[in-house]
Amino acid sequence: MPVSKVPKQGRAADPFDSDSDTELYKPPSKDARNKYKNDFSDTGGFENQSVQELEKYAAYKAEETTSKVNDCLKIAEIIKEDASNTLTMLHQQGDQINRTHEICVTIDKDLSRGESLLGSLGGFFSMPWKPKKTKEIKGPAVTADNSSKATKEQRDKLGLSSNGKGQSKPREYAEPTSAMDKVQIEKSKQDDGLDDLSDVLGQLKGMAVDMGSEIERQNKALDGLQDDVDELNSRVKGANQRARKILGK
Repeated sequence: MPVSKVPKQGRAADPFDSDSDTELYKPPSKDARNKYKNDFSDTGGFENQSVQELEKYAAYKAEETTSKVNDCLKIAEIIKEDASNTLTMLHQQGDQINRTHEICVTIDKDLSRGESLLGSLGGFFSMPWKPKKTKEIKGPAVTADNSSKATKEQRDKLGLSSNGKGQSKPREYAEPTSAMDKVQIEKSKQDDGLDDLSDVLGQLKGMAVDMGSEIERQNKALDGLQDDVDELNSRVKGANQRARKILGK
């Protein structure tokens, strides 16, 4: 004799009953959210909850996890923008060092003409005078134009320029029809968010490497600038002494 099924309205919901109706997913109410936040501590704990309630709780926690991933991504984007501005400022600083060094080259040319003039002054019986040059003024090793070009190329590569190249496209997700469907959709959002976060972290690593290279280049440029400035200072002192000697006669 076949066993008749017990009517659904006369018994508790069975999660293994394939004939059970699927309830459409609805966002949890304010009271439900408060209950989920304290992990059902006010309603007897997890063991006293129905399967449907636990499924809604899982959907709530999945949505909460997605929000945390998105918060991390937003923080990483802010850090990337700050790092981009820092990298731009570093290159501008490098350009300024180059321009200062180029001025040293101009000063060297003007000083050479002045030294030549001072050497021809002093009269027939004056001792011949030649400026004391210990080294040649070399000027900057890298021009400012090359540095600025590198900055633009790096910003384009990192997706930071106005054309928006490299920025992630907005994604679309289906509307959930049940609590477990909501969990799966949130998992997809988390995977996409983590992929974006990984991309941003990779870009941050690239910018950190670029910063290190730029700082190292500027340190070398400053060493060369200091050598040329010291040489110019020494020659200016010698020229001043020669001028005072001529004027004192």
